[in-house]
Parts: sequence; structure tokens; C-alpha cells
Amino acid sequence: MALDEPAPTVLLEANDLHKSYGPVHAIRGVDFALAQNSYVTLLGPSGCGKTTILRLIGGFETPDSGRMALAGQLLDGVPAARRPVNTVFQSYALFPHLDVTANVGFGLSLAGLGAEEVATRTADALRMVRMEEMANRRPHQLSGGQQQRVALARAIVNRPKILLLDEPLSALDRKMRKDMQIELKDLQRRLGLTFLHVTHDQEEAFALSDRIIVMNSGLIEQSGTPEAIYRHPESAYVADFIGGSNLLPAKVVAVVDGKATVECAFGSLISPAAPGVGVGKRASICLRPELLVLSGDAPRLAARVTHVVFQGADWLVEATAGEHKLLVRAVGAAPPPEIGSSVSVHCDPDQAWVAAGDPPIATPLMAAGDG
Repeated sequence: MALDEPAPTVLLEANDLHKSYGPVHAIRGVDFALAQNSYVTLLGPSGCGKTTILRLIGGFETPDSGRMALAGQLLDGVPAARRPVNTVFQSYALFPHLDVTANVGFGLSLAGLGAEEVATRTADALRMVRMEEMANRRPHQLSGGQQQRVALARAIVNRPKILLLDEPLSALDRKMRKDMQIELKDLQRRLGLTFLHVTHDQEEAFALSDRIIVMNSGLIEQSGTPEAIYRHPESAYVADFIGGSNLLPAKVVAVVDGKATVECAFGSLISPAAPGVGVGKRASICLRPELLVLSGDAPRLAARVTHVVFQGADWLVEATAGEHKLLVRAVGAAPPPEIGSSVSVHCDPDQAWVAAGDPPIATPLMAAGDG
């Protein structure tokens, strides 16, 4: 942010939220804020608490403790129907017996608005999602992407302050998901609304978000811009979950001016480090596949090629060095090394990153969605 650029206006603020379901503590004291006119994604695996947060904001659940304020007004005791918030569900939840126009205008009619205003606002909403030509069709006559647009129109027609999206693209095929990602971000910018999007898909979160909140077991692991989370994960969990990172255990010897001296499989490295990294604490060295090369001077690690995957513009090479597996992205038209061949994997310590915590339990890298 430039020095003369004003700080974004906070639209919704949550402090110390807790929510349990019997013995399961779904949300464990989380704090976060949503800025006006922003696209924010709650990212995490199933069961991490992200949908619970969405339901708490929408008024479908009540927190056990903590507070939320929307536009400066506390939400304590405010029922879902009276909150300026609308939700787009994973299943779209369209009425099968009503056409597109009736589906979109249903809430306005239920609220007692006049027929002329309902018709005008419904037409405007359909125009915003480019579905005006499908106004007379029933849901079963629409594709998945078209049903998604109708669900969006039904949500925005009520002019909410926040639009909540619960895994809205999970039912679509890969190409349609990518197309809808572009449309969602474009719609958010045109409407000037705050969108809060729940997903477990890292690629989706990076494509859409101004800000990402990474969750783990009811807690917020890290919050920041997509670039900050990708380049500077604060913990090994975040580095692993957002995908594509090689993580090796590291012993922290010293930390000076934001750089840590660590001992790892590559030997002694001095690399930039996350704020939580300290001497005597568990840490991991984070090495992105695109920043490793299969040749070069020390520090390097002798390894054997175990898998090679062609990915169009580049090759993804998995190499094993003792108990460690490394992914290296080899860019260009040159043929990759053969499976079983010996290679020397080189890293640049200035391009590495030291994150807090141990690496997760190792899994076959090519089986984790990278191939």
C-alpha cells in the first residue's frame, strides 16, 4: 500500500469467535476482518472450520462466545433474515418448479415489494450475470454454470453488504470452474461488494482473492495476499497445504535481521525466515520447485530421478535423496533426465524460505495432485 493510500474500510470484524458441536471445537478463538469491496477466501481442508465461520456470519449458527460487527453494528441476536448478507450454496438450491425470473425474484416478492420493483430489480440482477436471455427457463434446462449464475443473481438482487459463497464451483467441471472464476471476480468488481468465498481448492483461492485466510483445525494459520502466502508461508502447514513446495526439516542455528542460519539436507544455509522462526524451535526449509535446478554449484544434493511428468510448458521431475523427495520444475524444450538417472539438485539460499514447524508426514509427491 502506498504511503498516501488510505487504509481499506473494515466492513465486518470478528473477535475471539468460538463454536463447538458437542465435543468438537469447530472454531477456536479466531479473529479476522473483511474490508469493504474485497474478495476474501477462507481456504482449508474439510473440517477445518471455514464453513462454520460462513454460517456464523450468515446467522445460521450462533457463536458460543466472541463478537461480530457488520458496518459497526453488533450482530448479536440478529436473525439471518435481518442480516444484510446473502449466501450462494454449493447445491445452488434453486426451486425446480419456478423459472429463472421467479427464482431470482422470489425473496423480493416474499419481502412484500411491489411487482414493478421486483421485475426491475430481477431484470437488473439477471443482466449483471448475463442470464437475461434465459429468464423463462426452468433450472433443469440450464447447465451447471448457468444455474450458478442464477444462484448468484438471486443473492445479489437483495443488495447485500456481503455475499457468502460456500464451495460454489465444486460441482462444475475444470473448464467451467476456470471460466466461472473469471466471472466471479469480474462480478465482484462491478458490484463493489465484499465476497467471502469458502474453498479447499488452492488454485481457486489464488485466482479469485484479494486476501486469503488459511485455516487449520478451527484456527487461522495465516492471513494475507495470495503472493505473500505463496512466497512467505509462516508455517510448514501453510507451505504444504497451498501445494507445490518442497519441505525439509531444518535446525535453526541463528536468526539475524530476518534471516535464519539453518542446518538441513543441503548443508548450512542462510535464508529469509518467517517471524515465528527462532533458535531451538522446530522449522522447515521451503524450496519451490520452480526455484530448484538440476545442476549448479553448492549447495546441492545428490538424488535419483523417480518420476517425470510432462506438463506442457515444462516437466515436473521428482528426485529422491535418501529419505527426502524433491520436486523440480524443469522449464524449456530440453528433454528431462531419465527415470533412474542420477542428478544434482541445486538451490539458491536467497530464494529459499524458512517456515515454522516440522514438515508434514511425507506422501508420494506425484500422487498429491502435482502431476
